[in-house]
Amino acid sequence: MIDSTYILLQQYWWLIVSLLGALLVFLLFVQGGQTLIYTLGKNESERTVLVNALGRKWELTFTTLVTFGGAFFASFPLFYSTSFGGAYWVWMAILFCFIIQAVSYEFRTKPNNFLGHRTFEVFLFINGLLGTVLLGTAVATFFTGSLFSVNKMNLTNLANPIISAWQTPWHGLEAALNLHNLSLGLAVFFLSRILALLYFMNNVNSNEIFARAKKHLLYNTIPFLVFFLTFVIWLILRDGFAVNPENGQVFMEPFKYLHNLLAMPIVLAMFLIGVVLVLWGIGKSLITDNYTKGIWFTGLGTVLTVLAIFLVAGYNNTAYYPSTYNLQSSLTIFNSTSSKFTLTVMSIVSLLVPFVVAYIWYVWKSMNSKKIDADEMNSEGHIY
Repeated sequence: MIDSTYILLQQYWWLIVSLLGALLVFLLFVQGGQTLIYTLGKNESERTVLVNALGRKWELTFTTLVTFGGAFFASFPLFYSTSFGGAYWVWMAILFCFIIQAVSYEFRTKPNNFLGHRTFEVFLFINGLLGTVLLGTAVATFFTGSLFSVNKMNLTNLANPIISAWQTPWHGLEAALNLHNLSLGLAVFFLSRILALLYFMNNVNSNEIFARAKKHLLYNTIPFLVFFLTFVIWLILRDGFAVNPENGQVFMEPFKYLHNLLAMPIVLAMFLIGVVLVLWGIGKSLITDNYTKGIWFTGLGTVLTVLAIFLVAGYNNTAYYPSTYNLQSSLTIFNSTSSKFTLTVMSIVSLLVPFVVAYIWYVWKSMNSKKIDADEMNSEGHIY
């Protein structure tokens, strides 16, 4: 007998996880900004302003990353054990990138810092580059697949009760050798830089930094469009990992992800509106003098576009974490979720999410009530 309530809960939690992933991509503007410190800051004073503009927001990105991982673990534990337990090198690399970010913000201006400012600024650059590319590459495997096997019957084997096994010694790093994966990773990298440039234009009170940010906005938009269009066109033309709803069997379907978009007009509209908003925010900032609101259009567009991409990966009878080693080991939102009781309790707790979002918005507005500038850095008690 089909439990429609359980199915609804599974779909609901894929939506929640997808929304958290979309918000995370928007907040990666912090990482993008870290790769622009020396591009936009031509002296120590300007670099300090840029670092502190980002320093006021870096914890939001880190917290969202942890929440995204925690929500995935609680709602889709088989994905968590398969990916985090098998592709551990790539996840360890991502974790390392975010650890050195936290250390850098806390120790960059500490007294007796024997490593110097520049060392920690290099760490921030590494986090901005590798963190964005690796996260984008990891998400792309939702469409290209990974080499793993899943056998739930192993739970009865007391000598080796391991459900999932990775079938390559590279343990996730091999994803970066796939050009389709890499196209999304690089698209996320350049998008994070675009969002950072728009954020600086909105948040930093410096005509010199504003002018440089506007110039580099065009320089980063061109490669972003190249890599993003490469990923999207490749995605809609490739075979996808479909699931037979009658028996749960996974099979390859030509143009599967294009079919998903056409079968879900709301998701298609979300994707198209998101892309238009991203381009509008960029274009308006490029052609209009002293325009500072582009971050909001491009930011909202980023959230809508990424949310649509996640929904295409998991909805409409699609394997969201496909196995290219064994198709039937692929994970779907139906065979990898927690129990109905767990999802029900989590759904009740999730009703608090709007209040958390409202609090974050309030804090953001409070911190941005005045644009940051060099004078503030000279009078501020705590600087990053």
